[in-house]
Amino acid sequence: MSKIGRIPIQIPEGTTPELNGRELKIRGPKGELDLNVSDKIKLEITESQILVSRLNDSKPARELHGLWRMLIANTIKGVSEGWEKKLDFKGVGFRAEVQDNKLVLNVGFSHPVEVVAPEGIEFNVTKNVITVSGIDKQKVGQTAANIRRIKPVEPYKGKGIKYIDEIPRRKMGKQAKAASGA
Repeated sequence: MSKIGRIPIQIPEGTTPELNGRELKIRGPKGELDLNVSDKIKLEITESQILVSRLNDSKPARELHGLWRMLIANTIKGVSEGWEKKLDFKGVGFRAEVQDNKLVLNVGFSHPVEVVAPEGIEFNVTKNVITVSGIDKQKVGQTAANIRRIKPVEPYKGKGIKYIDEIPRRKMGKQAKAASGA
């Protein structure tokens, strides 16, 4: 039995799951998301929790058990609380601002880079921190990764865009190498 898959998913107040065949629709205060549940997984919905189990003990069913439990739990958290990723940017003259549903970045290129927010995603900029938020964990993570990919942190001066909790790898540089090698 999957250690993750057998943990029941608690349903918070104001969130309602609805199962129609293989389609699970979850409504919450932040919005609504749909999941098409695998046919190897069985769901039991009660008043306060969802139990995820597998129909048989085959290898594909065992592989999907923990995965679907986490996908459903992430969806419930998304519609009730929401997800967010924070990005930090550092560099001389680097700026970011939100215009309508676009994030405009000036990060050392000859032109500003515009990132259009996908449906359900919001941007917020305070000082040098970009916050990407929404109800779909996968969309939030992918949008944050796309923004980070625009200008990754370079290893010598540490300029670029990184996740707030990321520790970029730093290199010594020519001066430090020359001093230690002589």
